[in-house]
Amino acid sequence: MNILHVYKDYFPVLGGIENHIKLLAETQAQRGHAVSVLATSRDGRTHVETLNGVRVIFAARLATVASTPLSAALPLQLTRERPDIVHLHFPYPVGDVAHRFLGRARRTVITYHSDIVRQKNLLRFYAPFLRLSLARADRIIATSPRYIETSPFLAPHALKCAVVPYGIDVARFATADAAQVACIRAQFGEPLILFVGQFRYYKGVEYLVRAMAQTPGCALLIGNETPPLSAELEALARSLGVANRVFLLGEKDVELPAFYHACDVFVLPSIERSEAFGIVLLEAMASGLPCVTTEVGSGTSYVVEHNVTGCVVPPRAPDALADALNRLVADPALRARMGAAGRERAVRLFRFEDMVARVEAVYREALAGRPGL
Repeated sequence: MNILHVYKDYFPVLGGIENHIKLLAETQAQRGHAVSVLATSRDGRTHVETLNGVRVIFAARLATVASTPLSAALPLQLTRERPDIVHLHFPYPVGDVAHRFLGRARRTVITYHSDIVRQKNLLRFYAPFLRLSLARADRIIATSPRYIETSPFLAPHALKCAVVPYGIDVARFATADAAQVACIRAQFGEPLILFVGQFRYYKGVEYLVRAMAQTPGCALLIGNETPPLSAELEALARSLGVANRVFLLGEKDVELPAFYHACDVFVLPSIERSEAFGIVLLEAMASGLPCVTTEVGSGTSYVVEHNVTGCVVPPRAPDALADALNRLVADPALRARMGAAGRERAVRLFRFEDMVARVEAVYREALAGRPGL
């Protein structure tokens, strides 16, 4: 198949959707497909590169408004492509509208990663186009059944939706370097609580820092912090008297498995349904860590089974976060049991090889003209 992915950013930009598209595109190329990605560039010019077997078209970016890169070059590039499948990754209104009027693909598949939550003014303008695109798409991929049920845009198209959860390289997180694990524990002590993720408005890390005031004896490691938010969190930790137990690590992707294996509990304290899934939860589960997350009406409570692989608590609730953390920290047998259940769930449901095969099945259904399951 000739496949074209369309999204606002691509590697080396890092993020959950960007990493997902990179893994999907590279694996599809390894499986013999002709794979291209159309995204916007960060250097103000249009250029084409081949990255790990994937042809990447970086269209010149004019500006970024409401987290949406604007590019006059992207629609022009789209007119030059003749893929069998155009795979649109939502939300990216520019790519969607450009494809609607200028795209020349045989079939259209949409992965609906998330509702537009924060940019309400943009949504008022874009909502009619979004509804039209979903209605006209040949197939829609949702990453969890929960998101189909709760999204006002997806629910009317439930029969056209296929659930394909995100996948990860489960084997990468199965083990870690013992010396690195021992070094982390020696440096920060035990028990250790871990958060990993880009600092975005919906992550709710400030509530996790507040919960640390009620979890005596525990240390919190925060990975991938981004200035100036890291300075704000440091100030909050100082004001709460927990600065000596909250550590901001920066980006440590190479050593990430070691941090998962060195810690006792993983936390994703999201506060908005913009957190549509939580890929880091998969990484933590694959590492055998029990997880604490929040119920925001998205895939987080699909990934983490409450009282089975971890705990699901209300958002914006430091007391509830602290209660869950204290319960897990105090009970090593419970942590081991939930960690093992999480590892089994990750292997069974969230392997990237299975994800790629399921996406290809959706493509074949779209090409065969079968809109429903």
